[in-house]
This record gives sequence, C-alpha cells and structure tokens, in this order.
Amino acid sequence: MSRYKEIDLSGVSTYSVKERYSKVERDEFAKPLDSGASFRQFWDSLPDFLAVKELREFVGHMQAACGNKPIVWMMGAHPLKVGLSPVFLDLLRNGFISSVSSHGAFTVHDCEIALFGRTSEDVAEALRDGRFGMARETGDFFRRAVATVHEKNLGLGEALGEALIRENAPFAKDSMLVQCLEAGVPVTIHVAVGTDIVHEHSGLSGAGLGEASYRDFLIFCQVVSQLGDGGVAINIGSAVIMPEVFLKSLAIVRNLGFPCHHFYTANFDMIQHYRPQQNIVKRPTMTGGKGYSFTGHHEIMIPLLAAALKLESSKV
Repeated sequence: MSRYKEIDLSGVSTYSVKERYSKVERDEFAKPLDSGASFRQFWDSLPDFLAVKELREFVGHMQAACGNKPIVWMMGAHPLKVGLSPVFLDLLRNGFISSVSSHGAFTVHDCEIALFGRTSEDVAEALRDGRFGMARETGDFFRRAVATVHEKNLGLGEALGEALIRENAPFAKDSMLVQCLEAGVPVTIHVAVGTDIVHEHSGLSGAGLGEASYRDFLIFCQVVSQLGDGGVAINIGSAVIMPEVFLKSLAIVRNLGFPCHHFYTANFDMIQHYRPQQNIVKRPTMTGGKGYSFTGHHEIMIPLLAAALKLESSKV
C-alpha cells in the first residue's frame, strides 16, 4: 500500500466522442495505389494532413497567381546541380515563372551546362593541389561576358545570357539564363564577391561584377514591387543570400509606397534554416498572406510541385 495519497477521479465529467471535434477523419487517410497508377491517382491518394494539405493549398495560390500576379523564384545553385533545369524550363513555358533570382554559383553551373553539357567538379579532390575552380574555359567566358555590362548597361543575368547566345553555346536549350532571356523573364544575379570559382581567375572585372549585380538588385526590387494582393515568392535552397536580398527589396518597395502586402511565400529546403524562415516565410507575410515551409530533397520536392501544378491546371 502506497504511503502517498492518490487523487480521486470518480468526479471527472466526460462527454461523448461523437460530440467532440476530431482533427483526423478516416476519409482523409492515405490510399494504397495499384501498380501503374497515374500521377492524378497518386496526388489524390496522399493523406490530407499537415504538409500535404499545405502543399495543395500553396499549389492553389500559384495557380491563382499564374497570368495575374508575379511568381518569383529564388534559389541557390543546388537545384541546377541535381538536374532540375528541364523542370524549371517547363514551368517557364507554362507561365509559372515570372522571374528567377540567385547568386553567382547558379550562373557558373548554368553556363557550364550550356557550354559543355556538364558541371560540378569534385571539390575535395581538386582542392588538394589547388586545381579547384581553375577550369580555364569557364573563367574566360565570364571575363568576356562581364566586360560587356558597362557599355550595354546590363544586369549580370542578362549579360551572361546574351554571351551564351552570342557564342553559340551548344546546349543553350538547357540554360535558364538563355531561355528566360528569350522569354523576356528577368534572371537577376546577386553576387557575393569571393564565393564563386570565376573570382579565382585573372582578368575578371570586379567593377563590372558589382555594377551588373547592383543593377540586377534594382530589377529584382521592381519585380518584388508587384507581388501585393496575390503574388507568390518561392525560395529553394538559398540559406543566406536570397533571403537577405528579398528582405531588403521588400523594405525598399514598401518605403517607396508600393502596396506590397497580402502575398504568399514558400521555402523549399532539406533543412529549414533561420534566415529563410524569418525572411521568406514569416516576416514578409505578417501584413497579410501566408508563408509555407516544405522540407525535403530538391530533386524530389520540385518535380512533385511542378507535376501538381500541371495536374491542377488541367482541371481549370
């Protein structure tokens, strides 16, 4: 017999489970698929809870924005390194991309894909003897492209896209820089000096890089100014640069009096970092709209998003 007194539960009041609101209903459970099921059957089979519910909701916001408000894509270089360019280019052709913004590494990979059909060296191995980043052709191409920015008054994304076209890059059809340029969709590049392999090469104009990148920042601000009342901004895998650029651009356009409120944002990444959570998901939507966080590998999540967009668009 315990020496301690126990509480008496005989007076607890209860009610029927039939009267209670329940967050989980069996009708919303996942549905097993048969062999050979279609994507429509897969999409409909997902359990309608948490991230699935939010992804479906976000897809709806993107559909509503398509053709009406900007859909702004921000990203790091990783989405290109895992082979997602064809997915993005298909979304571009279907009207789901109004602008693309990234940092310098994105341009290195996009240009190497366009010029050589390959990219992404073995960093650890090449670093052993100082060969990392020293591919001659890549450095020479960037030097030639950046040399044009002052005379032509170009942003960096536009200058690189023009250079790929001018030099007849054999795989230009796979280049986001080229295809967005030809579609009239801005690609803005926000360079951090010293972070990209082309900064290791002699002859590259630091003044040209800075001028072109700052011009791209101003172009990006103009795009962001139109987000209000239903636009969409997506960040994929940029943990620092693009969340910071987005926050500053938003401050500028609101300071200038643009009604940049009530829009939707999402951060797609393998790990949810501090800056994307604060500067993409939370702070920008505090005056209206909603921010979403989706965690997973880019090579899985972005094709899933793209397929869902095309599927749901076919119902309209």
